[in-house]
Amino acid sequence: MQEARELANDPSTDYSAAPLEDDIFEWHCTLRGPAGTEFEGGLYHFRILLPAEYPFRPPSLMMLTPNGRFELNTKICISFTSYHEELWQPAWGVRTAIIGLQGFFPLKGQAAVGVGSIEYPATERKRLATLSRDWHCPECKQSNLELLPDPSTPDSSSISTNVPPSSMDTSNPAADIALTNSVVTAEESTSSESTSSSETTSSSESSPSDEVSTVDPERQSVVHSVDTYIPRASNGLASTIQPRPASSDTHSPVEAPAAEAAHVTRSAPRSARKPPLLLDTAICVLLVMAFAMICRRII
Repeated sequence: MQEARELANDPSTDYSAAPLEDDIFEWHCTLRGPAGTEFEGGLYHFRILLPAEYPFRPPSLMMLTPNGRFELNTKICISFTSYHEELWQPAWGVRTAIIGLQGFFPLKGQAAVGVGSIEYPATERKRLATLSRDWHCPECKQSNLELLPDPSTPDSSSISTNVPPSSMDTSNPAADIALTNSVVTAEESTSSESTSSSETTSSSESSPSDEVSTVDPERQSVVHSVDTYIPRASNGLASTIQPRPASSDTHSPVEAPAAEAAHVTRSAPRSARKPPLLLDTAICVLLVMAFAMICRRII
């Protein structure tokens, strides 16, 4: 069944359940007692009987392990069993019935009244909880503890590895010396690693400048020729530019655009001396009109 595969693939520390090999409509389940109650520490084995119309009809539950809360080999009357079919929903399943039964264990008084319910003293329930761990199911051929082992606790060795050095025993001088030597060795290795790292960083930072300082001789000659042919002026920005010999300066390739910009700035006043185009057009229009008026009078 699909539910059996889901429970096997998603186990829980509070319960274990599986159908019998020869009858898929009968399940056996081992349930852990609720924490904080007199059932804490107990393991309780019970049967889950599924009807042929399941999941459209609810299952029946029968307790097998003595517990002091439910009668043995008797169908229990709770809200999701065959006693209350009107409350059952097909979306529920075996897991819902198991978790619901665990929630009914601590109920007392009027809430605990029902078919299959009993009420033992708390001391007797605790005694039965202790004995329930070794109870054997005649059908499963195993004890409750074998069917549902206790959750594993952290290993003591793993706990000791997390103890800080300050909490260790310092009564052994040899151990203190060994610990001090290991700390000094670790500090030396750390300092050497940081020194090598800084050297590597400085060398990597200096390498780009070395590469940039190497200028192509052809570029130097081009820059020199451009500076030589720049015209001179008596005023303006271009007058401040003087020819200079080619050098190995790292910024020399940028000087040619600067010289061109200066040349454009120097030649700008010459273009401003030309008559405006609008004035020429106006004069031409006046001349044409005067010529037209003269021709009209003559005709």
